[in-house]
Amino acid sequence: MTAGRDFYKILGVPRDADEDALKKSYKKQAVKYHPDKHANKSEKERAAAEERFKEVAEAFEVLSDKDKRAVYDRYGEDGLKAGGGGCGGGG
Repeated sequence: MTAGRDFYKILGVPRDADEDALKKSYKKQAVKYHPDKHANKSEKERAAAEERFKEVAEAFEVLSDKDKRAVYDRYGEDGLKAGGGGCGGGG
């Protein structure tokens, strides 16, 4: 996975997109890249569609969560991976 992906670009929404715009774009792209839609394609095309489907789902997961979105907007994808979401450790 490449660090620094632009989740807004992946979903095709502006940075100030509201929840409804995120949902609409996510649903449209999820249907477009869903693995079942590519069952009759070549292995390469299926793999590409599946990877894109996963990216779209991850982008929506981050941008639809207010806390994760704030961390992403401030620090980018690396901030999310570094635990910028404020998760506590065990003890």
